[in-house]
Amino acid sequence: MKTISENRCFGGVQGVYSHASKVNDCEMTFGLFLPREAEDGPVPVLWYLSGLTCTHENAMTKAGAQAFAAEHGIALVFPDTSPRGEGVANHEDYDLGQGAGFYVNATQDPWAPHFRMWDYIAEELPNAIDAAFEIDPERQAITGHSMGGHGALTLAMHQPERFRSVSAFAPIANPTQSDWGRKQFSAYLGDNEAAWAAHDATLLVRERGFAGEMLIDQGGSDQFLDLLKPEALAEAMAARRQPGTFRIQEGYDHSYYFVSTFIPDHIEFHAEALWA
Repeated sequence: MKTISENRCFGGVQGVYSHASKVNDCEMTFGLFLPREAEDGPVPVLWYLSGLTCTHENAMTKAGAQAFAAEHGIALVFPDTSPRGEGVANHEDYDLGQGAGFYVNATQDPWAPHFRMWDYIAEELPNAIDAAFEIDPERQAITGHSMGGHGALTLAMHQPERFRSVSAFAPIANPTQSDWGRKQFSAYLGDNEAAWAAHDATLLVRERGFAGEMLIDQGGSDQFLDLLKPEALAEAMAARRQPGTFRIQEGYDHSYYFVSTFIPDHIEFHAEALWA
């Protein structure tokens, strides 16, 4: 574990660190906010997964989450969205390759050697952070924005024993039926659409749901509504009677102005579950 930077922040520390990832076969960078309480012992942790084109830095600097996490004594993890570096496959399109890992384990060339973001978020990075920092692995929650909302929802439904709560900001809700999904799943996972279903939040809600509550916020003026397909997820939640709240926020778009407006609600939602 290498320390890139550490800054005092709302009584705690906002750090940026890097480490050698075996699953992605490259150096990976992440942000970690530790509240003041981490000086005395392990604290709960909220994972924040970012969207297309983002790095670990976007939410760390734009979401305004640290102030509210500090109030509740919660750590925040800001992983990168893909493997990066020399020798890592990439594409000229912004929504494929570096910055667009889609939180899956690629099985197709040229992506398979490095793009294993599912294993990275599900296993490798949690283990690395638990070993190096004062984090309580028994108290974890997860959220994310756009592609990261897709990742948060799918990981939570596959790992209910790990996550006490899940939320999302404008998630890619039905990727098997969207160009934000079909394109990437074809590239990373191949043409067998049966393999895609495990990474579609709408299909997973219908199949298994989540043991706790969900909180979903979607901007009503989001410029990507046709790609996100929030109505599919809302219908699936209603059909299953999934506990949770799905809110359309009138006038809000897809930007971090939207995320930063509602991040206090999401952190309070997760704090209730993490400290229960």
